[in-house]
Amino acid sequence: ERGGNNSFTHEALTLKYKLDNQFELVFVVGFQKILTLTYVDKLIDDVHKEFRDKYRNEFQQKGTLGLLNGTFDFKDDFMRLLRDAEESSKVRAPTVMKTFEQSLKSQKTVKCMIETRGEKPKEKVKNKKNKGSKKEGIEAVATPGKASAGDKQPSAAGEKEELTKDEILQKNREEFFKRHMKAGEKSRSPKPEAQKEKGKKPRVWDLGNSNAKVLDYSNSATNGSAEACPVEEFDPDIALGDRNREPGRLYDLEYESDDEAEEEKVIQNPSKPSTKKGGLGGMFGMLKGLVGSKSLTREDMDPVLEKMKDHLIAKNVAAEIAVQLCESVAKKLEGKVMGTFTTVTSTVKQALQEALVQILQPQRRVDVLRDVMDAQRHRRPYVVTFCGVNGVGKSTNLAKISFWLIENGFSVLIAACDTFRAGAVEQLRTHTRRLNALHPPESHGGRTMVQLYEKGYGKDAAGIAMEAISYARNQGFDVVLVDTAGRMQDNAPLMTALAKLIAVNAPDLVLFVGEALVGNEAVDQLVKFNKALADHSMAQTPRLIDGIVLTKFDTIDDKVGAAISMTYITSKPIVFVGTGQTYCDLRSLNAKAVVAALMKA
Repeated sequence: ERGGNNSFTHEALTLKYKLDNQFELVFVVGFQKILTLTYVDKLIDDVHKEFRDKYRNEFQQKGTLGLLNGTFDFKDDFMRLLRDAEESSKVRAPTVMKTFEQSLKSQKTVKCMIETRGEKPKEKVKNKKNKGSKKEGIEAVATPGKASAGDKQPSAAGEKEELTKDEILQKNREEFFKRHMKAGEKSRSPKPEAQKEKGKKPRVWDLGNSNAKVLDYSNSATNGSAEACPVEEFDPDIALGDRNREPGRLYDLEYESDDEAEEEKVIQNPSKPSTKKGGLGGMFGMLKGLVGSKSLTREDMDPVLEKMKDHLIAKNVAAEIAVQLCESVAKKLEGKVMGTFTTVTSTVKQALQEALVQILQPQRRVDVLRDVMDAQRHRRPYVVTFCGVNGVGKSTNLAKISFWLIENGFSVLIAACDTFRAGAVEQLRTHTRRLNALHPPESHGGRTMVQLYEKGYGKDAAGIAMEAISYARNQGFDVVLVDTAGRMQDNAPLMTALAKLIAVNAPDLVLFVGEALVGNEAVDQLVKFNKALADHSMAQTPRLIDGIVLTKFDTIDDKVGAAISMTYITSKPIVFVGTGQTYCDLRSLNAKAVVAALMKA
């Protein structure tokens, strides 16, 4: 239902189903997966129509009880329909190729492919765009073209008698210089001497350090070591953001939706008196399902679904997924009986909202804190690997998650496995210093809550991750966060290296970091990342993406479609949402808030 698919495969069997929403029937046909039966769709349609038409009166009179208690003698009809479907598939003759006489090429003559002198340019373009023209035709056009060029030579020779070649060149040069001299005289205007360019002034940032000596690293002999680097002075309010928050709590996303303003007005019958609270309201509630009820058809829903599809695409939902969502909603509602006081638009909108909430709430929920405590009981570190394309915010959101884990009382080891990007290790080192300044060992009984494990640049990332996990186990760290290099989804060598890192180290959680700004690209990224992990894995059951970190959510206003695209394509939950630049700007996904933003006009 989520993907609009009407088939299900289980071991050696394939099941196809069709819904009849009017009488609440489900028709299922089962067959062996190895068989390629072309008539299955026709068979299930024919059985559906025959069965519904034969027992329509019984359904309408007895309702659901008639279905449960009734007996249906349909075996002979089914066998007849099965034979008809099998025969119809055999009757089809194979398609016969066209003969040369039947093709468009046979109707062409050599004359129509020859260019004549003085032909209009439009006709030339038309001849070039002709679909029937092949390589021979192009050669035939080119040959007379040479002849026509040769015909022009006598006329050129006639002009040469009047003016020699050198005279023509000299004349053209004089005209060229005259034009440019005139243009130069017009452009010249006396400029006042007072308007002299001033030297560029350095910009002074509000949050920056005005002391240039602090920023001068030219004579530094520390070479990036954490011990020799001075401790930075910074304002905790800037790093933390909201000081009134509850430490260690992961707040839900918030979105204020004007439901009352957006709520669609219910179209009522003008001949009826206005309903009031009390007895009349209850009476109309009883009559709602009885008077003027109508079953929805595809023709009724198509205009509304088309608008809904365009609306979803405008909100950054991938186009392919928007089409599949509308298709699944149409199948769910087709034949459903609609009450008198309900519009088609409101019914479709309600069904689409329910489908979207269902997509954003996948079956498996990732509870990181519970899993970390479970790993503690087994005396081993809980390992999380971050992967994604370049520039989506892997290192920044890794630091936010580190801060959240520290506030919940867990010690963190950050493994710097991005050994490719310049400045990647230094970035994590800066985050480590700041996190230790916010949570010094003195506040945790002398225990260092966050530490960086790094081996520099140009090393094997999988080996560094393995050493970091071993170090964390020996030193008693609770969580290992593995930062990897950003890579494009179609870069085969880098994807192979990522698959190796995950296969060798077997992390507890593999998080894909994606930004909320993408549209159709989200589908391509996730599909190719999962495919690469499956193709390059050495295990029999390859390890794929377990969850998603959605970043830059504060930059998109109500265009939240990337959340739908990512969860739809992977059926994996969005574990964290990045909403800003401070360590506290980390949220958990609120499905209803996201759907409210998505459905906002």
